[in-house]
Amino acid sequence: MPDSTPHTRVCRDCDGFATAAITTGTRHPDGTRATLRVTCPACKGTGRTLPAALARAGK
Repeated sequence: MPDSTPHTRVCRDCDGFATAAITTGTRHPDGTRATLRVTCPACKGTGRTLPAALARAGK
């Protein structure tokens, strides 16, 4: 049976996990942890990449 859904290319740098929350070890006055949100610089937080031909064309 053919697959009808198109395959999206997963970013090879982050493997599709484009955003990570990193704890700093400190706590806010209300007791919650202070975290930093970091996105993948290669895919800019989307988790996907464009095919090389489209990336060169600027689309």
